[in-house]
Amino acid sequence: VQLQASGGGLVQAGDSLRLSCAASRRTFINYNIGWFRQAPGKEREFVGGIRRSGSGGRTYYPHSAKGRFTISRDNAKNVVYLQMDSLIPEDTAVYYCAANARPSGSPGYDSDSYPYWGQGTLVTVSS
Repeated sequence: VQLQASGGGLVQAGDSLRLSCAASRRTFINYNIGWFRQAPGKEREFVGGIRRSGSGGRTYYPHSAKGRFTISRDNAKNVVYLQMDSLIPEDTAVYYCAANARPSGSPGYDSDSYPYWGQGTLVTVSS
């Protein structure tokens, strides 16, 4: 499956931004999607994931993202969204979406769990 992330840009602290991850296949519904980010000089970080639709589309977030980031999917459009609210300068990073086809359990919290990646989209939050 091919993925394409979009929606990044320059925003101010406190603003909201919604990123999109578009997939190339109708079988998109069978894939778990994870969102990651990588800030300059830092390791890639998991910011949330959503289970494949057949498993109820449950979402998973690290503690740092809970309450500010929300992931949803629109299977009719083959798109997964990352809604980011109350952005802070520390959210500045390149954001990536990734996919795997794990049939059960969590979608995975680490980069190695995802064999398919889209190109990143840059989010810059100014203070």
